[in-house]
Amino acid sequence: MKLAIVSDSLAGLSFEAMLDEAMRLGVSGVEMNACGWSTAPHLDLKALLASAERRRAFRAAFEARGLEIVALNANGNPLHPADPAQAEGLNDTIRLAGELGVGTVCTMSGLPAGSATDRMPNWVVASWPPETQTILRYQWEEVLIPFWTRTVAFARENGVSRLALELHGNQCVYNIPTLLRLRAAVGPELGANLDPSHLFWMGADPLAAAAALGEALFHVHAKDTLLNAPVQATTSLLETGPLTDIAARSWSYITLGFGHGEEWWRQFCYRLRMAGYDGWLSIEHEDVLLNAREGLERSVALLRGVMPVAPPDYRPQPI
Repeated sequence: MKLAIVSDSLAGLSFEAMLDEAMRLGVSGVEMNACGWSTAPHLDLKALLASAERRRAFRAAFEARGLEIVALNANGNPLHPADPAQAEGLNDTIRLAGELGVGTVCTMSGLPAGSATDRMPNWVVASWPPETQTILRYQWEEVLIPFWTRTVAFARENGVSRLALELHGNQCVYNIPTLLRLRAAVGPELGANLDPSHLFWMGADPLAAAAALGEALFHVHAKDTLLNAPVQATTSLLETGPLTDIAARSWSYITLGFGHGEEWWRQFCYRLRMAGYDGWLSIEHEDVLLNAREGLERSVALLRGVMPVAPPDYRPQPI
């Protein structure tokens, strides 16, 4: 396995300074935010698509530091009924990935409205009352599957072999069954970006998720979650409070090791290898209490201590 950082983890730095910091941290690559919910401070999507020279310079900045472009990230809601620019941004990100020779695009499945006449996304989290099933049928059969059928075909045309969907709340694909259902409908180019932080607050087990995904596991985000038990006891894990008020929330994104200790991350890395995954661990810093550099340094140190690096070489001796 190899370590990377998500570029928005250092959003306050310039492009060159962000790459210098990645090199100082000792990681091997960077996952570049391109659009969607990110302002993409390090990547000008339209400018790079328009200029081969800009693309050469962009790649050269990584190569000069011995870094790889791990993936392009278009996290957002490409199915937002009132914001078609998000779907356009995903298509542009796929086109740019193809031009750069980057095989993986990380994104979200998207969440449409509950009907053709609605204007706001609608996330169904229970099976009652009965209209929830009408909403789900509309979202999956009329919007989600047709959209991803087209998008997978577009990715193939542009040389992108892996569309890695983050299992995230407020998206149609948020757990293993929904990911595998969509993959079965649209093709093997669609798989998972496994981020344990989201599964924690939704009550799932990332260790079991790694095993269940198998060859559908395309990419991994390394991000932790603090489950705030005293608050959770009265509010549940359905949390709508501000992300910055950690003390009042039932859960919060946090630096690796502060939510789940080193032993948990050791098990996670081993389970990933058991599932056949030997790719990138891409650290995403979203801890509002720790400085970004400190959080990344601590996360890198923790993962270096627990992740497998060299290929296995055990062979039973002949008897």
